[in-house]
Amino acid sequence: MAIISIAKFLLLLCGLAILLFDSQARSTYKSVRNAYTPVALLVVLLSFAASLLWTLAPQADALGSMAKYGKLLLVVLMLYLIRNRREASYALCAFVGAQIFLLTSSWLLFFQIPVPWATSKMALTDYAVFSSYLDQGIISAVLAAMCWHLRSLMPGRFGKHAAVFIALIALSNVLFVLSGRTGHVVAIALLSLAIMWELPKKYRAAVVALPFLLALLLFASSSKVRDRLTLVKTEVQAYSIQTTSTTSSGIRLGFWHSAVDIIAQHPFAGAGVGSWSTEHNRLQHAKNPAHVDIQGNGNPHQEYLLWGVQLGIPGILLFVGLMVSIWRDALQMDELYARATQSVLAALAVACLFNSSIYDALIGDFFCIVIGLLLALGFRQPKSVDLMPTPRCAT
Repeated sequence: MAIISIAKFLLLLCGLAILLFDSQARSTYKSVRNAYTPVALLVVLLSFAASLLWTLAPQADALGSMAKYGKLLLVVLMLYLIRNRREASYALCAFVGAQIFLLTSSWLLFFQIPVPWATSKMALTDYAVFSSYLDQGIISAVLAAMCWHLRSLMPGRFGKHAAVFIALIALSNVLFVLSGRTGHVVAIALLSLAIMWELPKKYRAAVVALPFLLALLLFASSSKVRDRLTLVKTEVQAYSIQTTSTTSSGIRLGFWHSAVDIIAQHPFAGAGVGSWSTEHNRLQHAKNPAHVDIQGNGNPHQEYLLWGVQLGIPGILLFVGLMVSIWRDALQMDELYARATQSVLAALAVACLFNSSIYDALIGDFFCIVIGLLLALGFRQPKSVDLMPTPRCAT
């Protein structure tokens, strides 16, 4: 993790240097001059930086949290440094290839084939390769959506079929192999969107019922989904009668309750960047002097509430505004790029209901990179050597 963090910092420095001193890189500004996302990201980062003036967190926690949100600059770097659609296509292919390697490794673990490079503690029990089944489930669901929506770009006679096959095995990996409940919910959401877009417009209202129908179908057909949903019910019932708060759902509910209390106490400006752990510990000590403090730079496992804790109600609106900006930028793209980008954004919106998916190091980097790549791909005009034209999104 330390090596990756240093590499990201060096990447940021190099990217900023190119933007400042390379005239060719500056010429790409014209292609994204109508983009909302870079402006929204700048407002977000400036807001967090401004909150350093009133944050209640220790300086180390505040600066550490600012560094975590610095990953949002990856979106801007991808958007401005990728010069044309060919470069964007190569970059996206390399990225997707890495995710296919991850997916293949997970299936090998499932079939009990040794995978020497699997470093996760969950590798042998939950088939997660490098991080956790939570992150990997979300990643595989996003991979499935990208392969499905961009399938027509795959070269070769069987390229489209290969993309569909990858989407199917990625979705199967999420729903029948991995145990991450967030991954299950994200997969259901993305599958519902994909079905909706394939339906005639007069039937698209059915998307309201689709997630529930898919959840019922998976509850009956997938033991992973059934067991994890049943566990949620058990954990929530246990928390409601205050018998335990050590379960995954119980801890989340406790954290969310604290986050709401903190927002109520600092509704207009928040408690400042990096303040979650400090404020949560303060509230818990008031209830129980024997409370054991959580470590600094923690989070309530909910991105919306985390921004509310740090920046107040305006922080929640700021996060929603950032996602709206990405969505509006997607509407300017060709239809297939728009749908891929909107699917990734939907995955982020759902994942952030149960985790701090931008603040967290691994899954946060994943989302920033894939959103940056898709925006760069969608905003770059196709060159004359492109294999086929793509239809414009009707908006």
